[in-house]
Amino acid sequence: MKLICYIAGVIFIIFFAASCVPKKYLSYFSDINELEKPVYNPRTQKLIMPFDKLYIRVLSIDPQTSLIFNVSEEIRYGAGNNNAIIGYLVDEAGNINFPFVGKINVDSLTTTQASEKIQKALSDYVSNTSIIVKYVNNQITVIGEVQRQGVFSFTKDKLTIYEAIGLGGGLTPYGDRKNIILIRNENDKIMQNRLNLSNSKISSKNYYYVLPNDVIIVEPLKAISSSYSNITYTTILGSITTLIAILLFTGVSF
Repeated sequence: MKLICYIAGVIFIIFFAASCVPKKYLSYFSDINELEKPVYNPRTQKLIMPFDKLYIRVLSIDPQTSLIFNVSEEIRYGAGNNNAIIGYLVDEAGNINFPFVGKINVDSLTTTQASEKIQKALSDYVSNTSIIVKYVNNQITVIGEVQRQGVFSFTKDKLTIYEAIGLGGGLTPYGDRKNIILIRNENDKIMQNRLNLSNSKISSKNYYYVLPNDVIIVEPLKAISSSYSNITYTTILGSITTLIAILLFTGVSF
């Protein structure tokens, strides 16, 4: 009977220790009481890059003009899907292939600048048009210690790192808020940045706002190699077997 009590007590301690994480590791903005004034972070527009997908619509009072430029030469993604997104793919050189006009380079332009450039290019063919340019198929990838890993779509022009993680259901109790990896393509480089979500100063950093195609990786806490749900029956049985052997060796009676 004593042996059983010993085993039960030790197993309880093991599970309790594995499932308890200090509060300081679970808090966002843990230094919020130290803030003296609001943090300034201007929301700069994303610049168009190769392989972005753009929704471009030509507005005109002439129905025939709208039909030509908004349907005939547009690329349809997801063939066979009634909800397929219509858009233009920016090629590796930063160009889009626009009807009648041909290639228009939109690399490193904002959507506003791109709409102005397209409108100017069209002025040789049609007059009195207005151009709308938007991003389509904005996606980010969130993996690691989050409730739901996956690729998530969003339509907002700007998405904060907190909102992005929220798409994945938030961090698990074992996600390290001080060790978030954000992977981003910048020109020809793949940049890897470590973010500390418990530090309020992050709101003034460039990476406070995520961009399409960013990858967010939530690292586990150093003291925990896996979450509570990953504790296997093999580990439990192995612990019990080891305890019994130790107790028998030390002469503990039943």
